[in-house]
Amino acid sequence: MPVHLRDVIKYLDSTLEIDRFKDYAPNGLQVQGALEVETIVTGVSASAELIERAIAVNADLIIVHHGLIWGGGLTKIAGPTARRLSLLLGNDVSLAAYHLPLDKHARLGNNTGLCDALALGPVREAFGEVRGTALGLAGTWATPLSRDEAIGRVAGGVLQGAAPRFVFPHGPAQVRKVGVCSGAASDLLEAAALSGCDMFVTGELAERAGDLAKELQITLVAAGHYATEVFGAQRLVDELKHQFPAVSARFVGVPSPL
Repeated sequence: MPVHLRDVIKYLDSTLEIDRFKDYAPNGLQVQGALEVETIVTGVSASAELIERAIAVNADLIIVHHGLIWGGGLTKIAGPTARRLSLLLGNDVSLAAYHLPLDKHARLGNNTGLCDALALGPVREAFGEVRGTALGLAGTWATPLSRDEAIGRVAGGVLQGAAPRFVFPHGPAQVRKVGVCSGAASDLLEAAALSGCDMFVTGELAERAGDLAKELQITLVAAGHYATEVFGAQRLVDELKHQFPAVSARFVGVPSPL
């Protein structure tokens, strides 16, 4: 039997604790389609390609990290925004988005997933305030790795063996403590250094980040915005299947090198 859209959104809103966050975007339901949900697709960003692929598998609900509505909301419905909304509304598909809550969550979040992908130890500490919430996460390896080995761990755990696009290797030759924050979080670099991290891993960089890494004597690795933010959307699949056994859920990847 299908479940009601209201019940899925209520569960996610509560589990991800959306009321805790002062976000850049509204979290939760952004576009309402069919009220009965049998098939859910999760993904990173609400692109036309993701929406079309979700429609192809008869999805009733799409759940993403990057939704359609940001800042002050929709001011004009034209171009790509109009196309995406047309696809959703024309096919009776709902869209929900969870931004900072899906970065932060201790079990389902992108940053926890990133730490797990790097095989950092289970004791982790938060650092780096973003809009009132400590968003970064730091952990350690029981045995320090060389700087090259640590960078290789990022390649193997996050990038399927590909080299990170940007590396500023200014930290210690031996890496024990690593800070992470998915997405565009290079402004947490100084907070990572103050937390005693030898290396900081994020997705994409501001121009100022390279010089700052050199001055702070910390190794900075940019592994890609998309690559560091697949974890939350992937983990939601098993969570939804467990909570709503009658529902079919799958992650649909639309990779980006950025």
